[in-house]
Amino acid sequence: MFEMMVGADYSGKVVFVAGGTSGINLGIAEAYASAGAKLAVLSRSPERVSEAVTRLSNDAETCIGFAADVRDRPAVDKAFADAAEALGPIDIVVSGAAGNFIVEAADISANGFKTVVDIDLVGTFNVFHASLPHLRKPGASLIAISAPQGARPQFGQVHVCAAKAGVNMVVRCLALEWGPLGIRVNGISPGLVGGTEGQKRLFTSEEQEARFIRDLPLGRLGKNDDIAAAAIYLSSDSANFVNGVILDCDGGLSLAEGGYSFRSALS
Repeated sequence: MFEMMVGADYSGKVVFVAGGTSGINLGIAEAYASAGAKLAVLSRSPERVSEAVTRLSNDAETCIGFAADVRDRPAVDKAFADAAEALGPIDIVVSGAAGNFIVEAADISANGFKTVVDIDLVGTFNVFHASLPHLRKPGASLIAISAPQGARPQFGQVHVCAAKAGVNMVVRCLALEWGPLGIRVNGISPGLVGGTEGQKRLFTSEEQEARFIRDLPLGRLGKNDDIAAAAIYLSSDSANFVNGVILDCDGGLSLAEGGYSFRSALS
């Protein structure tokens, strides 16, 4: 469970986390729950939604959940309308639903490329755009979960690189257009986080993982709490002049020469 940042108090705040039933996004939802927020989570799996709501209700002031696909715009619209009706105007939105797999560009199918772009990029736009009528204005904070692939090309990741680069530009464009409404829009670019599905898929051996960690400036994988703390900061009053930023939260991965290549995972 997330150890709440000193002074982080989100009592009475309404937080909507898309993809908030597993991995990094569940960790973010737990952070807001620990800080006293009212929560809504959304995910494709009804079972995961039910499990997350039960888990988060232990700390959150209130927690409700919605089973919907971020690619299904009418379903996302309805989820936001229902959340606002039940909880009140929405203060914070986190868009974190994502898909990934490792495949060389020559071998990826058209459907595989489109699926990742639709989940990551179109899904992020759907979540943010659907939230707009229900946000507290001024004062709302939107956070997209991006990735290092959004800024640097990586082997075996053409689909993710394209999708996350698009996410980064959605963040910046909405920050530009919605800033005058008092809405801040930012992103977090996590490094590789231990214990997540992504980490399990990307390393084929303990030796490969050890080599990767050895090359990281901080010498360790990330934790869910690291990313959650970044979200807590970006949505806080301490960051009330931060807008249109993609915050690297990667232990210095982005500083390593060439970043991390997934070539070895394909060999």
